[in-house]
Amino acid sequence: MADERDPELPGLLLRTERDLLIPLLRSAAASDFALRTACPGWTVRDVLAHCGSVLSRVVEGRFGPDVFSPECNDRDIAERAGWTDAQVVDELEAGMTDAGAVIAAGPGVLDGVALGEWVHAGDVREAWGLEGAYRGPGLPLALRLLGPRARHQKMPLLVAELEDSKEELVIGREQEGRAPGRYRGDGATLIRLCAGRSLVGTRYELEGVTERELFLFG
Repeated sequence: MADERDPELPGLLLRTERDLLIPLLRSAAASDFALRTACPGWTVRDVLAHCGSVLSRVVEGRFGPDVFSPECNDRDIAERAGWTDAQVVDELEAGMTDAGAVIAAGPGVLDGVALGEWVHAGDVREAWGLEGAYRGPGLPLALRLLGPRARHQKMPLLVAELEDSKEELVIGREQEGRAPGRYRGDGATLIRLCAGRSLVGTRYELEGVTERELFLFG
């Protein structure tokens, strides 16, 4: 699996997830939005408000000095406190539709936004106890976005043997005097490792690199 950038990939991932996630959100009860997620302090509604606000910033080109910082994220969520759940979902749907073209036109620094949005969709599914929280049709696309993200974050070189797809994914950067790390397991568990999500009930092998060194978001 190549590490080279595909500018259309982030938009494809966003639209693929949009078509699955938005109908799920539209049919949810109000109480479902109040459930806690894997993101400390955030409910499902908070996660969705964060996702929609990030994509709106991308589409509108609103990038302040502390953009995407915890403080910025908290302000964005607070600004939407008076919105209805439907309005939060409306913003998210519009962003997942329109942000891809903006990301594709840029140099690649925003590609990780699409990956983060997809992971957050998994957070919502996990909060609701749904099967396949970090799987589904978007998983192969998300795995392809791991390469550029890992290189940008200077992850140690990792050779991932994906048992479910029978593919080998090489991500990260070579470090002088250090052999590549190796991962054996499924793609969804690799996503969980890189996103710092719960590993309860998963099964994988990791050699030559620590779990912490694989963490790509923070």
